[in-house]
Amino acid sequence: VGTVHEAEIAYMTERYPARDWAFLPVVAETWDGTLNDIRGLHVKRADVFAAIDNAQSGVVAEGAVGGGTGMVCYSFKGGIGTSSRRLPKDAGGYTVGILVQANFGRRPDLTIAGVPVGRELTDLMPEIKRRASADDDINVDHEGSVIVVVATDAPLSSRQLERLGRRVSLGLARTGSTSGNSSGDIFIAFSTANAVPLSGKEPTLTATFISPESSVLNQLFQAVVEATEESVLNALTKATTMTGINGNTVHALPYDRLAMVMAKYGRPLKPR
Repeated sequence: VGTVHEAEIAYMTERYPARDWAFLPVVAETWDGTLNDIRGLHVKRADVFAAIDNAQSGVVAEGAVGGGTGMVCYSFKGGIGTSSRRLPKDAGGYTVGILVQANFGRRPDLTIAGVPVGRELTDLMPEIKRRASADDDINVDHEGSVIVVVATDAPLSSRQLERLGRRVSLGLARTGSTSGNSSGDIFIAFSTANAVPLSGKEPTLTATFISPESSVLNQLFQAVVEATEESVLNALTKATTMTGINGNTVHALPYDRLAMVMAKYGRPLKPR
């Protein structure tokens, strides 16, 4: 985390040398020592620069990619998942986007659309030949950790964004998470609606916020919950089996067997 933080500050300093104010990037972390050589310090400044320079709009890669490469979710291979919801026009037509880095959950708790999938699929547990440290137990057998980013174009105050962020927990709970004692759950929410000029010379600024009494807030809350749940499931179903450090292997959630379990409970999946 420290290396990435320093590299991001260096990136902003080099790319925008005319700016005379400090850069304080937000860098979050989930522990991936089951599969990753965490003491190797393999992420260098050049990697961070390349990641920022290559960022683009469009379809987001999901599964075992980027920071999600070493993730373990409900003792299956985890990773990056994303989803979004758009409110109807009469509610402003606002969009809520969610990005999840899923690295949490105990297998027996995994729930999909109310189906106890984790209790049905009890095999394919992580194959740990040698643990990196005592923390390895947390990553595989216990709560783990998760990063969730909430993005919206709805005009919201910082207080309202905080309330959106709190609804992330409800989406995680739908998949079976209980956010245990040692779980590191990191949520951040932001809005693109009110732009702040970079010059800093304006004597006053004007911002627009949705009324605290508006029913639109309820729809935004629901969007966060639904999209968070779907993002976790996307992370699980898009990930692939991986063998990492020390020969440790974490298996992907088998989609064919998942379909059989869902059908058993009257919840058939769409063909992949």
